Amino acid sequence: MKKKTLLQAMLGAAVALSSCSHDTSVTSPDGRIRAQLSLDERGVPALRIDVDGSPLLEAPRLGLEADGLNLASGFTVEHVERQSLDVTWTQPWGENRRIRDHHNETAVTMQNPEGVALTVRVRLFDDGLGFRYEYRTPADSLRITDEHTTLRFAQDGLSWSIDGSYETYELPYREQPLSAVERANTPFTFHLGELYGSIHEAALYDFPEMHLLREDPLSFKAELAPLPDGVKARVKGCFVTPWRTLQIGRRAVDLINSALILNLNEPSKIDDTSWIRPQKYVGVWWGMHLGTQVWTQGPRHGATTKNALRHIDFAAANNIQGVLFEGWNRGWENWGGNQQFDYVEPYADFDLERIARYARDKGVELWMHNETGGNIPDYEAQMERAMKRYAELGIHTLKTGYAGGFRDGYFHHSQYGVQHYQRVVELAARYGIMLDAHEPIKETGIRRTWPNMMTREGARGMEWNAWSEGNSSEYLCTLPFVRLLSGPMDYTPGIFDIYYDRAKADTGRIQWNGDNSRCSIKTTLARQIANWVIIYSPLQMAADLIENYEGHPAFRFFRDFDADCDWSEALQGEIGDWIVVARRAGERYFLGAGTNAEARTVVQPLRFLRPGVTYTARIYADDPASELRTAYRIEERQLTSADSLRIVMAPDGGCAVTFEPLGK
Repeated sequence: MKKKTLLQAMLGAAVALSSCSHDTSVTSPDGRIRAQLSLDERGVPALRIDVDGSPLLEAPRLGLEADGLNLASGFTVEHVERQSLDVTWTQPWGENRRIRDHHNETAVTMQNPEGVALTVRVRLFDDGLGFRYEYRTPADSLRITDEHTTLRFAQDGLSWSIDGSYETYELPYREQPLSAVERANTPFTFHLGELYGSIHEAALYDFPEMHLLREDPLSFKAELAPLPDGVKARVKGCFVTPWRTLQIGRRAVDLINSALILNLNEPSKIDDTSWIRPQKYVGVWWGMHLGTQVWTQGPRHGATTKNALRHIDFAAANNIQGVLFEGWNRGWENWGGNQQFDYVEPYADFDLERIARYARDKGVELWMHNETGGNIPDYEAQMERAMKRYAELGIHTLKTGYAGGFRDGYFHHSQYGVQHYQRVVELAARYGIMLDAHEPIKETGIRRTWPNMMTREGARGMEWNAWSEGNSSEYLCTLPFVRLLSGPMDYTPGIFDIYYDRAKADTGRIQWNGDNSRCSIKTTLARQIANWVIIYSPLQMAADLIENYEGHPAFRFFRDFDADCDWSEALQGEIGDWIVVARRAGERYFLGAGTNAEARTVVQPLRFLRPGVTYTARIYADDPASELRTAYRIEERQLTSADSLRIVMAPDGGCAVTFEPLGK
């Protein structure tokens, strides 16, 4: 027994020595963040992360597990490669058109006795890091059964997340101590000491999504969405995983301003991106959730030729580029049954060719909508025929939906789901079609590589306000610091009929989930306007019934607003409390501010404006003289970058501002 113990100790010392003989550390360009890769006595890789010389978290166990082959232990370091990069690249669209990628990287390659080569690649930026696994094995294919990545925080802190789910992200946020979280999806945002951080993943392809499962009060293990047989992924013998990411900032808004997730994705695979254009849009979607219209053909059908022409006219008259119609195609009568749709044939009361021609003549983009109901085999059998038809009609934007469970026991967020969503993205690119995905796989920055992947839902959107307790102002002050860290969201903002007076006057409307008579928007109208700026999407909707916008003075903001921005910055805010965001499109700037249930006054310096230029600021603000959430005021002032703006917000309120150079 003593001899065996001595042998184990000698082997452990040899493994440790093989690791120590190489410098496996890497620091961020500014020197503040340091990551150190090591091997324990069993040859299991581990990672430690320090910020400003103090431990933030460690990953005491890295790697994957597979049937029949050891991918996780017995490693010795073979060699270490290093590189640094400092470049600026340009997006065809985005919150910031120009992105700086400045990082240091180490790639530690190790081997185990089973002939498995593992490279752990660690890339450090000034605002965080990413690491991934690159495996080369003697096998032709592998069945991945688990991921061992474990993250252990150095101390307790506060966190914001949704529960871990393999099926949906439409869950309420939880503000909890780290030690109280049982499981969580990502982005997983935390405040620990003087630092803010967020755990997520980047470049998710051909692999299940990751969420976090608590092992002890401060340790979380990566958990992968399984396939129906319990296997997590089927991969080739040589494969690369998504990046596991950690964003770090001194201020909460630093997380929003980070481009780390994008920088961990590859450059665009689409050579000609001239057809990919951000736009504003309207549609009949909100009426369906209010119950004044329906998806199926009949007396209350929303997607009719008459309705379509009216919406196209409204868009053309209001500087709105697109119109979307849900329920235009045959098959909605199957909802809740076989979930089969026809993605080419319209209902008899929707003259698709006439509508497409009318939209072209008016200079308005017609969008299509494909709801799959989770019937993936049926959709994949039809989607190329459908996209080819849309391209023939000059249609360049498609909204997809996946409401309903996938067949045969597959999860939305499993490898099966990730593969499907990616097939749709790549096929759409072939036909020159931009995508807006609802019930999606979460965004992980692939919009850099496939810039036709414009926006996604992936959280509780506006529709929850129509038939449930709704989304609170605190939720809206949390959203930018959690879900939106992953990428743009099609929240569908901008409801002006705050109390649903028009819908409630319709005595025949259909009510969802029981009595909806007390449902309403939980913010002020000024905050609804501000959400067009705060909740970033390159495809941005004015979601209310167009009747509620016609003749409304405050709708000028959306007419003036430009979804195709060049620069953005979250200026100040705290998670769940308040936020201020500014964006620039061309020479004009837009500002959005919002608070939670607490009335708040914020002083915002305007240093982001161009110096030496005087701007006409049109301010859409809460009316302090009224307690009605519909009350607002519009004010014009002349301001420069040397000024500060005093933003006064009512409880659940907000403020939106357009800045236009004087004389323009």
